[in-house]
Amino acid sequence: MSLEQILLLLVAAAGAGWVDAVVGGGGLLQLPALLVAGVGPVQAMATNKLSSVFGTASAAVTYALTTKIDRRVAVPAGATAVLAAGLGALAASAVSAEVLRPLVMVVLLAVAAFVTFRPAMGAVPQPHLRTARRSFAAIVVTGVVIAFYDGVIGPGTGTFLIIAFTTILGLDFVAASATSKIINTGTNLGALAVFAWQGHILWALGLGMALCNIGGAQLGARMALRKGTGFVRVVLLCVVVAMVARLAWQQWG
Repeated sequence: MSLEQILLLLVAAAGAGWVDAVVGGGGLLQLPALLVAGVGPVQAMATNKLSSVFGTASAAVTYALTTKIDRRVAVPAGATAVLAAGLGALAASAVSAEVLRPLVMVVLLAVAAFVTFRPAMGAVPQPHLRTARRSFAAIVVTGVVIAFYDGVIGPGTGTFLIIAFTTILGLDFVAASATSKIINTGTNLGALAVFAWQGHILWALGLGMALCNIGGAQLGARMALRKGTGFVRVVLLCVVVAMVARLAWQQWG
C-alpha cells in the first residue's frame, strides 16, 4: 500500500469519526476508502470496525461527561448490543445484502421524510414519554434489533439509533446522539470480536486509522454539543441522503 493511500485512509478515518460522533454513518467514508485502497471487502469491514470502535467510545465518553444520559436504558442496551451484533456478524454470510439494501433504503427515506415534515421532533426533550414500557421497548429495539442489523450489514446504524431514541423515549437530538454512542460502541465491539476471531482485521492499519478516528470523533462530539439539536438535525438529513445514494449505487450501479 502506497504512502498516498495510507494518508487517504487516515483522512477518511478522521472524517468518519466526525460524522459518527454527530449522527452516525461514518462508514460512508471509511469503507469506500478502504476498498479503493485495495483492501478486500471482509477485511475492509473488519478494519472499519476496529477503527470505529475507538472513535465511538471516545465520543461516548465526551458526551457522558457533559450530557445527562439515562443509564437505565443505555447500559443494558449497550451490553445486549455486544451479543446481538456478534450474532449478526456470524449470520452475515447467510443474509443476502441484495435483499436487505432496498429495504434499508425505504426505511432511510421514511426517516428523512419523518425528520423533514416533523421539525419539532428532536428539537426539545419530551420526558413524559420515558415510561417503563417505553424504556424496555427502547432497549429491545436498539440493543437487539438495530444491533443485530449492524452486525449483518451496518449502514445507518447510528442514524437508526438516534431516531429510535428520539421517537420512543422523546429525547432531543443531542441526547439521542449521546445515548446512541454507548450502544454503537457495543455493536462495534460485538462485530469486532467475531472479525478478530475469524482473523480478518488488519491490525496495524486499523489502529493507525483509530487514532485519526478518535480525533474526528472528539471534534464532532464537541461541535454537536456546542451547536445543539438544529445542527444535528441538518447533518442527520445530509447523512441519510448520502446513505440512500450509496446503497442505491451498490444495488443498481
